[in-house]
Amino acid sequence: MFLLLFLLLGIMQAPVAPKNRLEFLNTRPPPNYVAGLGRGATGFTTRSDIGPARAAPDLPDRSAAAVGAAGPSGVGRGRGKGPGEEEEEEEAEDKGYDENQKFDEFEGNDVGLFASAEYDEEDKEADAVWDEIDKRMDSRRKDRREARLKEEIEKYRASNPKITEQFADLKRKLVTLSAAEWDSIPEIGDYSLRNKKKRFESFVPVPDTLLEKARQEKEHVTALDPKSRAAGGTETPWAQTPDLTAVGEGRGTVLSLKLDRLSDSVSGLTVVDPKGYLTDLKSMKITSDAEISDIKKARLLLKSVIQTNPKHPPGWIAAARLEEVAGKIQTARDLIKKGCEECPKNEDVWIEACRLANPDEAKAVIARGVKAIPNSVKLWMQAAKLEHDDANKSRVLRKGLENIPDSVRLWKAVVELANEDDAKLLLQRAVECCPLHVELWLALARLEKYDAAKKVLNKAREKLPKEPAIWITAAKLEEANGNTSMVGKIIERGIRALQREGVEIDREAWMKEAEAAERAGSVATCNAIISNTIGIGVEDEDRKATWVADAEECKRRGSIETARAIYACAIAAFKSKKSVWLKAAQLEKAHGTRESLDALLRKAVTYTPQAEVLWLMGAKEKWLAGDVPAARHILQEAYAAIPKSEEIWLAAFKLEFENHEPERARMLLAKARERGGTERVWMKSAIVERELGNSSEERRLLDEGLKLFPSFFKLWLMMGQLEERLGNFSQAKEAYESGLKQCPNSTPLWLSLANLEERMSGLSKVRAVLTMARKRNPHNPELWLAAIRAESRHGSKKEADILMAKALQECPNSGILWAAAIEMAPRPQRKTKSSDAYKKCEHDPHVIAAIGKLFWHDRKVDKARTWLNRAVTLAPDVGDFWALLYKFELQHGTEDQQKEVLKKCIAAEPKHGEKWQPISKAVENSHQPVEAILKKLVVALGKEEKAAEDNKH
Repeated sequence: MFLLLFLLLGIMQAPVAPKNRLEFLNTRPPPNYVAGLGRGATGFTTRSDIGPARAAPDLPDRSAAAVGAAGPSGVGRGRGKGPGEEEEEEEAEDKGYDENQKFDEFEGNDVGLFASAEYDEEDKEADAVWDEIDKRMDSRRKDRREARLKEEIEKYRASNPKITEQFADLKRKLVTLSAAEWDSIPEIGDYSLRNKKKRFESFVPVPDTLLEKARQEKEHVTALDPKSRAAGGTETPWAQTPDLTAVGEGRGTVLSLKLDRLSDSVSGLTVVDPKGYLTDLKSMKITSDAEISDIKKARLLLKSVIQTNPKHPPGWIAAARLEEVAGKIQTARDLIKKGCEECPKNEDVWIEACRLANPDEAKAVIARGVKAIPNSVKLWMQAAKLEHDDANKSRVLRKGLENIPDSVRLWKAVVELANEDDAKLLLQRAVECCPLHVELWLALARLEKYDAAKKVLNKAREKLPKEPAIWITAAKLEEANGNTSMVGKIIERGIRALQREGVEIDREAWMKEAEAAERAGSVATCNAIISNTIGIGVEDEDRKATWVADAEECKRRGSIETARAIYACAIAAFKSKKSVWLKAAQLEKAHGTRESLDALLRKAVTYTPQAEVLWLMGAKEKWLAGDVPAARHILQEAYAAIPKSEEIWLAAFKLEFENHEPERARMLLAKARERGGTERVWMKSAIVERELGNSSEERRLLDEGLKLFPSFFKLWLMMGQLEERLGNFSQAKEAYESGLKQCPNSTPLWLSLANLEERMSGLSKVRAVLTMARKRNPHNPELWLAAIRAESRHGSKKEADILMAKALQECPNSGILWAAAIEMAPRPQRKTKSSDAYKKCEHDPHVIAAIGKLFWHDRKVDKARTWLNRAVTLAPDVGDFWALLYKFELQHGTEDQQKEVLKKCIAAEPKHGEKWQPISKAVENSHQPVEAILKKLVVALGKEEKAAEDNKH
C-alpha cells in the first residue's frame, strides 16, 4: 500500500525535476564542504592546487550563507566572529594598537601612533634642536675618534710595512756599488716553461681545397721599388708565387741566372755590381690586396680623365705618378710622353717628364720642352739644374736670356755664377732689360766704385722714384766712403722726395731698415733714419711713452745703436725728464763704455740738477772705476745743487767708509746729525762706531736715536745686539722687549728675542715667545718657520710636523714654509710634497730652489742646474740662492760655468738672504767684496750639511 502511494507521488512530480536540479547546481557549496565525504571519500590536492610550499592565506568567505549570517548591519562581513576573535578585538582595544598590523622598519610598532596629528613649526624647531645636539655630541667625540683611528693606522703600518719601506735602506746602499759590480749582477731568465706538462697534440691533414683557397686569398703582387730602378736597377718580371717562402728560395736562383747572363764571357769580368743588385732585390715592395684594389680604381678614374679631356695636363701628371707609385716606371714614362704630345705648351708636363726620364734622357726631354715653350723660365732653370758644370749652367741661362731678356730670375741666376767683372757687365745689361727691378740696380751699385755707384743710384732713382731702398743705399754709400755729414741730408731729402711722390712713410718699416743698417755696420745711416722718422705718426702727448717702448724693444732684440738713437731723440725732446735720462744711462751702463756713460750723466745733471739718482750714479761709476777723488768732486757738486738731500750725505759717507776713511765718515755723519738727519743717519753713525769697536759711543748714539725715533725697530735691534755681544743678556732682553712695545709688528725683533730666550731658558720659553708673536702678527710665515725649527732643533719632530701642518693651513701660499716642508718630509714623500708646493707657489724662488736641491740629491745634474738658475733669475737679490748654485757648479760644473756664476753674482750684488746676511753684516766682513762673502757662505753650507749628516747617523 505504502509502496504504491510512493510510486504515484513520484509520477506526479516527474515534470518539475529538471528545475529543482538546476537550482541546486547554481548554489554555492557550504563552507569546508568536501564532495563524497559521507561515502568515505577523503579528496586529494596537487602542486598546482597549493602552488609554492607555503600556506595559503585565509581569504574571507564570500558565500551566500556567510553574507546572510552577517545580518543587515554588515558586521562580520564574510563570516561570523567566533568567541576567540571577539576576545582578540577586546585585547587590541585595550592596548591601543593591533599587533598583527604591518611592522614599519623605521618607526617600529609606533607607526601611525600620531598619524592623525599635524606637523607644525614647533615640531620642526624641536627636530632642528635635536639635530644640533646630535651634531654637537658627535663633534665632541670627533677628536678622540680621529686620534684612535690614526693610532690604529700607525700600528697597522708599523706591523705591515710596505715593500718600498722594507727595502729603503738597501736601495740607499746601491749608490756604493761600482760599475763592475752592477755588470756582475746576473740577468733574470725565464723559467716558466720548465715545469709545464706537455699536453697531447694531434694534427689532422688539411684538405687540398682549403689550401688552394688560402693560396688564392694570400696571393701577393711583387715589384721592384722605382727609386732603386731609377738609380740603376733593372726591371725584373716576377711571376705570382704561392707564398713568401718560395720567393726567398727563388731569389738565389734568379740572382745566379742574371749574373751569368750579364757577365762578360771573354774577359771573365762581370759588368754588374752584385752588391748593388742585392740592394735592388732588398728594395722589393710587396703590395697588399687593398692597395692593388685602390690602384686599379684610381687607374680607371685617371684613364677616364685623360681620355675625355686629353688636353688637361694635371690628368696626365696624376696618371704618370700613379704608375710610378705602383712600381711601373716604364708605363709612367710612356704616359707622360703622351702627355707631352697632347699638351706641348704646358711647362709642368715637361718638368714631370724630365723628372721621370732616365738621367741620360732628361736633357733631351728638357731640350724638347724649351723648344716647345721657349719663354718658360721654369724650363730654362730646370735645364740649368741638369748641368753639372758652372760654365754649362751659365751657357744654358744665357741662352734662356736670349729668349726671355726681361726675366729677373734668370738674370739673378746667371749673375750668381759669374765672376765680379762679368757680373758687372751682366748687371749693366740686366738693368737695361729690367729697369724697374730695384735689386738689380742695388747689386750693380755695390759692384761699382764710388763715383760710378753714385751715377747708378741716380739713374735708379730716376727710373724708380718711389723706392726708398735707393735712398738708404745712397746713404750707406756715403757713410762707407767717410762722408758721414751727407748721410743725414740724403735721408732727409729722400723722405721729402718720397712724400712728394705720394709714398706713405711707414714708421715701423723705417725702424726695421734702421736695424738692418745697424747690422750692416752703417751706424750713421741708422741714426739718420731714426732721427728723421721716429716722430712720424705719433701724437705729441704719446711721444715719450712710445719712444721709450720702442727703445726697450730694440734693446731686447739686440739693436743697441737703434735704441741709443731713439733715446737721443727722446732726450732732445724731453731734456728735463729724469726718467728718460735714467733709461738712457741704464742702456749705456749695460752696453756702452765708462766714458760714454760719464759723458751722458754729465749732460743729464746739467739739464736735471735736482735728480739725486743721476748724481749718485755718476759718483758710483767713478768709484767703481777707482777714481775716488772724482767721485768726491761729483758728490760735492751734488751737495751744492741739492743741499738738503740726505741721500747725497749718505752716499758721501759710504764712499769714505768703504774706502777706509772712518774719520771722514764720522765727520760727515756728525754734520748730517747737526742738520737734523733722519733715523738712517743715526743708524749709520752707530754702525761706524760698532766697526771701530767703540761700544760706549755706539750705546750713546743708539740712546739718542731711540729718544728721537722710538718707532724705528732697527735701532732697538742694534741695541739688543750690542748687549748680546757684551754678554749682558738681561739688558739685551730688556732692549728687545722695549722695542716690541714700540714696534709690535717687527718680525726681526721677535726672532731675536726668541733666539735669546733659547740661549737663556730653553725650548719652553721660546714656545711662549713665538706663540705670542704669532698672536700679534697672524699669517706671518717667518714666525711659524722659527717655531718649527726650534722644535726640530730640540728633537721634537712630531710637534714640528704638527706646527708645519698648522702653518700651511694659515699661510698656504708661503714659499719658505713649503720649502721647509719639502726638506722635513721623509725621502720617499719629498717628490709628492714638492709637487704640491709647486702647484701652490709656482713662481716662488724658495720652492724652485728646494726642488733644485731635490734634483741635486738625486744626481739629476741638468735638471738641478735648470731649477737653481730659475731661482737666481727670480730673486737675484737673495744671496742664499747664488751660494747654492755656486756650490752645485763646484761639484758638477766646469771651470767656465763656475766663473760665469761668480760673474753674475757680482753683477747682481745680493743684499738679502737668511744665511747671507749674518755673514755679510758681520763686523769682520764689513768691507769684503761679494765674491769673498759668496765663498764663505759656500763653506758654511758645507759645514751645515756635514753636521746634519752626522746628526742623522
